[in-house]
Amino acid sequence: MTVSEYLKQNTAEYHDAAEKLFNSEKIFNRTFTLEDYKKIIHTNYLMLLNSEEEIFSKLSDRFSEKLQLDDRKKLSLIEEDLKSLELKSSTASHELILANESEALGAMYVIEGSTLGGNVIAKQLSKTDGFDEVTFNFFGCYHENTGAMWKDFKEVLDTEITEPHYDDVLSGAKKLYTFLLNVN
Repeated sequence: MTVSEYLKQNTAEYHDAAEKLFNSEKIFNRTFTLEDYKKIIHTNYLMLLNSEEEIFSKLSDRFSEKLQLDDRKKLSLIEEDLKSLELKSSTASHELILANESEALGAMYVIEGSTLGGNVIAKQLSKTDGFDEVTFNFFGCYHENTGAMWKDFKEVLDTEITEPHYDDVLSGAKKLYTFLLNVN
């Protein structure tokens, strides 16, 4: 089993809890409101605010090029969404501590997965009444490259992470999911 399969299998309950928290079913039945969207953006903003620097600081140079790390920073993009939605920015308030590089990659798995789902969300909401003026900077961050960026990320994980490190990667993913689910 690859590490990406291991993560998907062992974080399914967290993923489902996040979908429930954000009322994801309302996105597809077109009852999702601008207030619902503001909640999802604000929560993801707090997650990135409190994790992005920690994640990137734990990753070694070998991952910088392989993962195109400069293209994967999303805090400034979600800050643009905050401004357009007239939401207030804040300062990091919860310290997310990642023990090592494997945990950082696990946390990054959660964020990269959110952009994959976010791309679907952006497409769906752009067809929903009340979202004409919304910019999807965070959820649309990779535009037409979303699938390729996700595939590349998983490929690097599956190639670089050996089985003895699976539990550390899972620990990082669980830490970030737990943070996301409890940030409000």
